[in-house]
Amino acid sequence: QVQLVESGGGLVQTGGSMRLSCVASRTIFNNVRMDWHRQAPGKQRELVARITSAGSTEYFYSEKGRFTISRDIAKNTVYLQMNSLKPWDTAVYSCEGLGVWGQGTQVTVSS
Repeated sequence: QVQLVESGGGLVQTGGSMRLSCVASRTIFNNVRMDWHRQAPGKQRELVARITSAGSTEYFYSEKGRFTISRDIAKNTVYLQMNSLKPWDTAVYSCEGLGVWGQGTQVTVSS
C-alpha cells in the first residue's frame, strides 16, 4: 500500500509563505488525483486544493489565489505553496490520495 509523508510545516508570521510537500512511497500521481486538506483546532477538516491525474487543479477555500497545488511526478511529490498566510490558516495540513492519508504537518501562523 502506498504511504504518504508530509513535510514543510512550521511557524510563520502573518503574510509569510510556506511550501508543503507530500511524498508518496511509489509512483501514483500520474494515475490518481491528490488532495490537500486542513483541520484547524476545533473545526472540521476541509478540502483545500486538488490536482487531478491529468494535472488540472481546483481550489476549495474562500480566498482563492493564495495557495497553489502542483506536483513533480518524477519525485513522487505533491506540493502546496501557500502565500500571504493569515492566522486562520493555522491548521494541520494533510495530503490524501487513493484513500490513503499522510500523518499531517502543522502550520502555525502568528499574528
